[in-house]
Amino acid sequence: MEENAVIVDTSLWIEYFRRDSDLSRAVGRLVEEDRAVITGPVLYEVLQGARSQREAGLMLTSLQGLDYIETTADLWMKAGELSASLRKKGTTLPMSDLVIATAAIENGLSVYTLDKHFKQMPGLKLYSQD
Repeated sequence: MEENAVIVDTSLWIEYFRRDSDLSRAVGRLVEEDRAVITGPVLYEVLQGARSQREAGLMLTSLQGLDYIETTADLWMKAGELSASLRKKGTTLPMSDLVIATAAIENGLSVYTLDKHFKQMPGLKLYSQD
């Protein structure tokens, strides 16, 4: 895996596949630099949003060449612990985002996302193209 690799969240893959924008070009640069990483929850969310089998095939072809982080039993346990600690503070976040954040934290990666609630996860580095 490339140094300074980044887990690209679903929100930005949608931008990448559907629009020509500064954000989609930023994702494209991460892919070209071999820095874009994917994990199971992101792969699932991207493919479930495909509007056709053709689109799903194109997405899958694009995503298959990326470095992939497995969601191991240990990672699931740590995601559960993160969720429990946040809930004690009154914050409930989607399971998929907790798993993505935990994968990033455990692998020393940042997350590139448009979702604001990732900012609530302690220890998570967020990627910014700035």
